[in-house]
Amino acid sequence: MYNKVIMMGNLTRDVELRYLPSGSALATIGLASNRRYKKQDGSQGEEVCFVDVKLFGRSAEVANQYLRKGSKILIEGRLSFESWTDQSGAKKSKHTITAESMQMLDSKSMGESGAYSENGGGYNNAYSANPANTTNNGGYNNPNTGYNPQGYNQPQTYGGGREAAGGYSQNIPEINIDDEDLPF
Repeated sequence: MYNKVIMMGNLTRDVELRYLPSGSALATIGLASNRRYKKQDGSQGEEVCFVDVKLFGRSAEVANQYLRKGSKILIEGRLSFESWTDQSGAKKSKHTITAESMQMLDSKSMGESGAYSENGGGYNNAYSANPANTTNNGGYNNPNTGYNPQGYNQPQTYGGGREAAGGYSQNIPEINIDDEDLPF
């Protein structure tokens, strides 16, 4: 079976980092993702999905260092179901995402250069969260992550004008072309 989740949203709380007895880092974050839609009566509706995400290893440490409540991230991972009994004896359960890669989407969280890369972390902040991956290569060439660097994870620019698109800050003149001058 195929179990793959891709979710983009904002952190609902600061990163909670702890270390397992094996010495591996584990970070837990809350992620909120909203969907806007048009209701039958024409008004706008909004649906919000809250989910906990677990990050392991270097990606957990990077998340703890750079992410704060409100940070925008994209998570790729697998859906997990957890169940437990609370102190009063009631059975509880929830779905969580075990992250395999993370991309920080806020320019504030990525530092001045706009892209964080340490120990082969990869472009566009893709970090492997697979605890078995000890090569620390960001998930590239790792068959367990299913990450394809030629796929949809290519750098994308959302707004920000010319400066965000290519670092151009010079004044480029506007070109006036009449529609009648176009050959098509």
